[in-house]
Amino acid sequence: MMKPKYSSFSGYCVGILFLQVMTSTSEKWTVTIPMGHVVATVGGQAELSCQLSPPQSAKHMEVSWFKGDYSKLVHRYRNGREVSGEAAPEYADRTDFVKDAIGEGKVTLRLRNISISDNGPYQCLFKDSDFSDMASMNLSVAALGLETQIYIQAPRSDGLMVECNSGGWFPQPQMEWRDNKGEVVPHSSKSYSQDGAGLFHGKMTLVLRNITQGNMTCYICNPLSGEEKHINIILADALFQTVHIWMMVFISVCFVILLLLVFSCDIIHRFNTIYAQLLCFGCFCVILIIYVIYRSRVSISDSLFTSYSDWIKDIAKMVIILMTFYSLLISGLYWTIRGNIRKRITYGKNWQRYNQKNVEMENTAQEMTQVL
Repeated sequence: MMKPKYSSFSGYCVGILFLQVMTSTSEKWTVTIPMGHVVATVGGQAELSCQLSPPQSAKHMEVSWFKGDYSKLVHRYRNGREVSGEAAPEYADRTDFVKDAIGEGKVTLRLRNISISDNGPYQCLFKDSDFSDMASMNLSVAALGLETQIYIQAPRSDGLMVECNSGGWFPQPQMEWRDNKGEVVPHSSKSYSQDGAGLFHGKMTLVLRNITQGNMTCYICNPLSGEEKHINIILADALFQTVHIWMMVFISVCFVILLLLVFSCDIIHRFNTIYAQLLCFGCFCVILIIYVIYRSRVSISDSLFTSYSDWIKDIAKMVIILMTFYSLLISGLYWTIRGNIRKRITYGKNWQRYNQKNVEMENTAQEMTQVL
């Protein structure tokens, strides 16, 4: 009986085949990401990419994206097609699965209509029949403020208050004042707040005490994207004149004088009813409140901003005229009533003397008659 003979070449082929089988069964792949940090703007879109290493086809694999932990599914690809109905409601109709290079193990999730709630970490998971791996990436959402406004409060004793307001930022913006040389000027106050959508609103104030500080710029910067906005303000010299402060003080004193004239005069008080006094006091309060409200802030973007100083002067002139008129009217009324009262008192005394003389004459006549 002849024994089979194996050539050295066939033995070599069997060895190579055995090694390939062993290698394929023991080889493991990993998930990598080209960018670990992705920045997107509100209302825009973001692309979250991940791939297999070493490169190989992922058509037969299950690919999933999660937000934060594995409890919130963003998108899933399985059995060669996209799975619908499993993603979280907030991601419905907002994701696109880009699989042009899936044969090389590279896929991309495109997230549209970015909002503040999309900010945070994401997980990319590849799953085969007997092995799975994942990679993490972070999506940072940035929002550039929609509008920036500067308000000017009425001149005060310590200077002119300038306020810079801006909203629609994310994350919290950086705000600062700069002069015409570009140097940072310390602010008087600064505060931030968030609305229901998570956007930040900032308010920063500055007190200007002289005209050399008149030209200022409000800078607002997004620390994440580096984008910034600024608005300049050039103030007129007249706003720094102290005459406005004295005008307001004079107006307030005139209101107080008018109030005292109405309520402190006893004679006027006797001839006025309680309803008339309440009406006068109510008019005084309404006029004062309206004046305080409308003089508190003037927007730099207001088309009537240039007439701000003239408005103060016109109000002061009208109040002075009204105070003078009412003071003369009340004084004339007071002296007229006082003169009439004196006349009445004098007439009463004379009438009393006349009656007394008549009584004396009648008594004298009666005595003479009795004597006769």
